[in-house]
Amino acid sequence: MVWFQHEDQAIDRKTVEQLCDRLVEEAAQRLGIGTYRRVLLLPPDITRAHAGVGWMTEHLYRHLDARGVEVHVIPTLGQHVPHTEEVNRWMFGSIPHERIHAHDWKGGVTHVGTVPAEVVAEKTGGAVDWEMPIDLNTMTVSEEWDLIVHIGHVVPHEVLGFANHNKNYFIGLGGKRTLGAAHMASAVYGIENNLGNLLTPVRACFNWAEEEFLGHLPDVYLQVVMNYDDAGHLVHTGVFVGDDLDTYYAAARASMAQNITTFDEPVHKIVAVMQADEFHATWVANKAVYRTRMAMADGGELLIIAPGVERFGEQPEVDALIRKYGYLSKAEVLEKYATEADMQEIPHATAHLVHGSAEGRFRITYAPGGLSREEVESVGYGYLDMEEALRRYDPEMMRDGWNTMDDGERVFFISTPSAGLWSTADRLAARATHELHP
Repeated sequence: MVWFQHEDQAIDRKTVEQLCDRLVEEAAQRLGIGTYRRVLLLPPDITRAHAGVGWMTEHLYRHLDARGVEVHVIPTLGQHVPHTEEVNRWMFGSIPHERIHAHDWKGGVTHVGTVPAEVVAEKTGGAVDWEMPIDLNTMTVSEEWDLIVHIGHVVPHEVLGFANHNKNYFIGLGGKRTLGAAHMASAVYGIENNLGNLLTPVRACFNWAEEEFLGHLPDVYLQVVMNYDDAGHLVHTGVFVGDDLDTYYAAARASMAQNITTFDEPVHKIVAVMQADEFHATWVANKAVYRTRMAMADGGELLIIAPGVERFGEQPEVDALIRKYGYLSKAEVLEKYATEADMQEIPHATAHLVHGSAEGRFRITYAPGGLSREEVESVGYGYLDMEEALRRYDPEMMRDGWNTMDDGERVFFISTPSAGLWSTADRLAARATHELHP
């Protein structure tokens, strides 16, 4: 059940911090925690820093630390690059660096169970029939915790329909096998069938695994929803706290109502900005592709201005795979996946090749800060010089929504693509659900 929720047009930081304090008190009562000794905080990584999850984590840490509680933090990195001490300080403020632990998706996981192939086949409507091994962060599942707090931003997502909730466990703290099986299943099922759906096949598999394997963990979910105010600033509009799926559905329904922008007609030109301090690889900057693809017109152009992007993959082997094959259609990837050993070795990266592809429908152009024209064009994207992009589409001058340039060009500008989903109404209505209902 939802323990409590707070919704408003704008929720200030002080109120959010008070709700964090309330979580600590209610968890003690509801979960029968006599005295807090050890607490684990699981926030997102730097790519979701814009949601204020860093200062929420710091507030919870300080609140508990002041009571003499031993508190640890594991950013739910998945296979993203671990934070440096500088990044941790930027995101989590005064939390001691030694209390913040990097998730090791290869060597730091423990096998807790397997989602059987027949369950995966059922949840995916027969699209795939492989089993899904569940390997999770060893520190999380093997050590004793009085409370585990998941802190996160619920927003449309390309694999799970909406981000956060048990995504923190299975993707954010998952091992290589879990990441591979889940991402490849989502790619085969179809990214546009996942985006903005309350319950996707992979999330249904995760819900099954959470119930089967993680029911003993003393966890609670602190989920926030954000929206743009009248001045065009992202503000918190909802805080949802609880320990089950109802909490996820409440937050996801709020996000569905606030974070999905629909168009009557496809958009011919979208300009999206990926912030330099959060996005350093196309692996994460391609959220601009995922969240806008359902709005793009055939033959249109998506321009991604990404001053911080300097590589393709977060990990060397992923970067190498993207450089070798480029971004490909689902049909091309599945054909190669059947025979190419390197694709089979890291299927989560193979799935990314599909997710980042326009499937031949529209053009994707990058204006990156640290990749050359040759590198960008080698993976199938167009290239625009950063200075030219900023001169023509200055983010300081553009406003979210429709803009008409001096020469009459009409573009739709998005300052924070990771905060929403943009689609035509008919593409949203056409998504497959195969009897999956929350």
